[in-house]
Amino acid sequence: MATTGSGSPASFSLALCALAAAVLLQGAAGVMTVEGQNLGTDNVSVVEGEMATISCRVKNNDDSVIQLLNPNRQTIYFREVRPLKDSRFQLVNFSDNELRVSLSNVSLSDEGRYVCQLYSDPPQEAYADITVLVPPAVPIIESREDMVGEGNETELTCTAMGGKPAASLRWMKGEQELTGEMSVEETYDRMFTSTSRVRFSVTKEDDGVVVDCIVDHPAVKDLQAQRALEVLYKPEVKIVVTYPEGLTREGDNLDLTCIAEGKPHPHRINWLRVDEDVPPHAVVTGSDLYIENLNKSYNGTYRCVASNAVGEAYDDYVLYVYDAPTTIPTPTTNPDNTQDSRAGEGAPQKIDHAVIGGVVAVVMFAILCALIVLGRYFARHKGTYFTHEAKGADDAADADTAIINAEGGHNNTDEKKEYYI
Repeated sequence: MATTGSGSPASFSLALCALAAAVLLQGAAGVMTVEGQNLGTDNVSVVEGEMATISCRVKNNDDSVIQLLNPNRQTIYFREVRPLKDSRFQLVNFSDNELRVSLSNVSLSDEGRYVCQLYSDPPQEAYADITVLVPPAVPIIESREDMVGEGNETELTCTAMGGKPAASLRWMKGEQELTGEMSVEETYDRMFTSTSRVRFSVTKEDDGVVVDCIVDHPAVKDLQAQRALEVLYKPEVKIVVTYPEGLTREGDNLDLTCIAEGKPHPHRINWLRVDEDVPPHAVVTGSDLYIENLNKSYNGTYRCVASNAVGEAYDDYVLYVYDAPTTIPTPTTNPDNTQDSRAGEGAPQKIDHAVIGGVVAVVMFAILCALIVLGRYFARHKGTYFTHEAKGADDAADADTAIINAEGGHNNTDEKKEYYI
């Protein structure tokens, strides 16, 4: 007995009969064709396990029938009727202009080309490709070795399996992006396995740094794997003076501490004196060196050497013993907080000598200036001075005449006439 529920064979048969009758009537009358009907749809990408929606849309429909077919050309929906026995398909909307159907829990087998058909004259078809995206599994990072020594090269491999399409992998070391070598392999079930390898040299600063393998895929976000680097490095050595705080002087004690850090931790720390023996009474306790009652014979370079499986390193301390401090007497003071008389007498004497020296220098400078001025004065008047007796001698022909012509000579009788009355 036939059932009459939605999607039953009986209902589907009735719908087909009605469709056939309508087509025959259209063909007989020849007046039911409508030009300009446009059938359209969209491609769909959906993550496996999620829901896809297919929409068959018509413009200017003339009541032509719309149906949706699967990639095997099986009818999913004929108008609002679902003849296909797959409850994952559900009618979302049906009208003269649209047939919209949802597909839940999409699997990889649902991928393919779906057909929207419009029973017009001529019939029209539109295609919707459903692409199923499969996220890859959580990536796995593998290392060629668990620990690597500083200065050596390490290799990391990241693998992301089961993705569709193939995942893209990239590397980050801290804030630095690394370039890897990518390869993709397709599996029998149309899946892809992506592999990336990266090589780089490490330093001691890389110890503990996290390396990330990041997956880029349209079906998933924030998918990555991490691995912290294990870098072995030789010790770092530093000598610290525990005592004394200032200069090392004769009679003092010396206490040195050797601080050594490395990976693995240094298993041996040794103290030595470069080119000489360590003083016989020096005490070495682990990383500490203690020498008491210093003297200048202990001068030299003291070295702390630390070693581990990677190598060894050292630090030096140069010891120089200074003389012991001498006692300097301080001036005595009386109850009035003044220095004694001897100290008071010494200061004025120094001041008197300084004043006297300054005065002498000023006097000598003044005398020197006076001599310079007098010398310049006499130099300007030298050779131009004549006595009264010599005046007029320049024009005389001989000495007698010069004497007679000289002003004030004995021949000036005209000026010394005597008159007798």
